[in-house]
Amino acid sequence: MNVPLPATETAIGALAALLLVAVLVEPARRVALRCGLTDRPAPHKAHRRVTPYLGGAALVVATLIPTAALVDLERSRIWLVLAAALGIAVLGLVDDARALRPSTRMAIEALLATAVALGGVRLNLIGQDQLDLVLTVGWIIVVTNSFNLLDNTDGALATVACATAVPLSVFAVVAGQPDLALLLLCLAAACTGFLLHNAAPARIFMGDSGSLFIGFLIATGAAMVAPGRATVDRSAILLLIIFVAAVDTGLVLVSRQRAGRSWLQGGTDHVAHRLLRTGVGPHALLGALFLGTSTAGLIAVLVSAGVVPGSTALLGALGAVAVLIVLLLQVPAGYGQPTRREQPTSATTASRAPDTVRG
Repeated sequence: MNVPLPATETAIGALAALLLVAVLVEPARRVALRCGLTDRPAPHKAHRRVTPYLGGAALVVATLIPTAALVDLERSRIWLVLAAALGIAVLGLVDDARALRPSTRMAIEALLATAVALGGVRLNLIGQDQLDLVLTVGWIIVVTNSFNLLDNTDGALATVACATAVPLSVFAVVAGQPDLALLLLCLAAACTGFLLHNAAPARIFMGDSGSLFIGFLIATGAAMVAPGRATVDRSAILLLIIFVAAVDTGLVLVSRQRAGRSWLQGGTDHVAHRLLRTGVGPHALLGALFLGTSTAGLIAVLVSAGVVPGSTALLGALGAVAVLIVLLLQVPAGYGQPTRREQPTSATTASRAPDTVRG
């Protein structure tokens, strides 16, 4: 049984996460530059200057240390989530340094997802343990990589992650999981602090170490706390939690399929890139992503409270995803070309559309 953490301890943990990432990013940036851990411009990428990685390492440390310091790991199953999240962050760091094969990366992700599923994390959508276990593993892998794909524009992933983690922490409190709530609030705070360095024009990227870590925690946290007595309610809440990531992933897959490109081949074809091409400014873009994510999160809360029927929310969310994909497909994908606001003569506003799954 989890003992609720005092509000003051929770606030201290979140504040510590924010301050830690704000302080650690600059040293991480210098180490990355010294070691050559940088993302260089390329035809399929949007940024126009060499930018260091390792921002994700600072974000991981800032999230995990306050959580581990305030939680009694001996009595809480959150230790397994923390260990697996750290493992996937290390995987991302290795991938940043030496570009792992997609099959190798996917196999390790599946191993870590299976570990937390066997440790008790379940979606509980079907009601049959083995099927729910398989579904949970698939959910964690897909959502982890969907959030990884969102790391394509300055500040985009950090903004969406912050707006996603807050309502998830509310669900965790209601579900009687204060340790998970603290972890999610520390993640939100760390992402907020990271934006000081990652908002346009970004001075550092989080890399796969940060984006996989964020996606894994969001996916695992959602599986642990998604409320709703009926399967349709839980399904609606899960989709609403990952709404922006679902739109972005769906858009990229459809766009590349239509263009005859590999799904694993990077490109400036994401939601953020297309919105920038329509004339949306970099800060307005982050505002739009935050608003879209927060609105979906609010609807998820209303579904869990019984104010909005789950069936209505699910159909509405599916319809909104489809409509947004169709509308955004009308904006040129710009494969291999910087967006109008990312020409070499202007300030850099977008970060990267990486080489493999992440772009």
